[in-house]
Amino acid sequence: MPQLPDIVAFIHALEPGIIAQPIQQTQLTNPFLLRTAEPSITEVEGHTVRELRRIGKGIAIGVEGDLWPGLHLMITGRVHWRQRGARYS
Repeated sequence: MPQLPDIVAFIHALEPGIIAQPIQQTQLTNPFLLRTAEPSITEVEGHTVRELRRIGKGIAIGVEGDLWPGLHLMITGRVHWRQRGARYS
């Protein structure tokens, strides 16, 4: 499981590519990974990312409209980030 310094490093690496960018699409590949369904995860689509925050060992993504989807890196600490149109492998 990633430790706190890993989370901070991950946020710093992610910020330049995500801040001020719109979220074009969300995809939840496993419904058991979602803790809450209100509002729907798709509510962030089309909204611009404003900031990233560390909350414990999680990452909160501040999106315009006061939406805050959370991300936990779990055991492996991996996030699959793709450019638009890229195929998932």
